[in-house]
Amino acid sequence: MRIISTPPAPTGLTRTLFRLPIQLYRWRLGWLLGKRFVLVQHRGRNSGLRRRVVLEVIDIDPQTTAIIVASGYGARSHWYRNLRCEPEATIQLGNRRTRARTSFPSTAEGGLIMARYASRYPRTAKRLCRFMGFAVDGSTDDFTQVGENIRFVRLTPQN
Repeated sequence: MRIISTPPAPTGLTRTLFRLPIQLYRWRLGWLLGKRFVLVQHRGRNSGLRRRVVLEVIDIDPQTTAIIVASGYGARSHWYRNLRCEPEATIQLGNRRTRARTSFPSTAEGGLIMARYASRYPRTAKRLCRFMGFAVDGSTDDFTQVGENIRFVRLTPQN
């Protein structure tokens, strides 16, 4: 694994395209995105206003139904920083909405999470790594190292 560079946060048209899935959830069409994406509603750390972001689901724990997502822009992502300050959120997977509590896996656990993801979705994992600024050869060790450098968030439903 080689670190190339962290991508700049999207602006302009790219930002608009990244935010389009939020509209699907507003129109109650979140089910179209299946279980690969989750809408996370959280509070802004400075404004206190409700914020929304749609994230790719990296893993779902079958025992606790906790959803794991990754911050592609690292610790500087606003949604990530907001959840660090206020760990309560509302998540929506498909049409199912529930309250969730956030936690932050350790770097070692992050390596395991990324290795599992890469074993299920090898091509997507390579593209995701390239997007986040990592050059990988596709080995499990490479994905484990990448996972140790990515910020993951666990969203555990509060039934």
